[in-house]
Amino acid sequence: MPKVTYITPDGTRHEVNVENGHSVMEGAINNNIDGIVAECGGACACATCHSYVDEAWMDKVPEMDDMEDSMLDAAFDRKETSRLTCQIEVTDELDGLVIHVAENDY
Repeated sequence: MPKVTYITPDGTRHEVNVENGHSVMEGAINNNIDGIVAECGGACACATCHSYVDEAWMDKVPEMDDMEDSMLDAAFDRKETSRLTCQIEVTDELDGLVIHVAENDY
């Protein structure tokens, strides 16, 4: 099972196992990671699972589609590495992925 490291805004690191086929958002919810709110449940409709992919992983995650790009326009403090975690499916290739959780409790 791939490991994903979530770094919350306070700097706390949480390394958890996430099942293949689950989204990075589901991995956070299933492991009680603070900051991934996921109000829409993963429908790419709210931007409350907004996070930053660690720069070392940017070329390994799938490209975002137009819908995700549009929804990120509503996210607080969007950056070059911003992604909606509901749109990143966990695979063996993402074993070791590092995600920096954005401030989503607004």
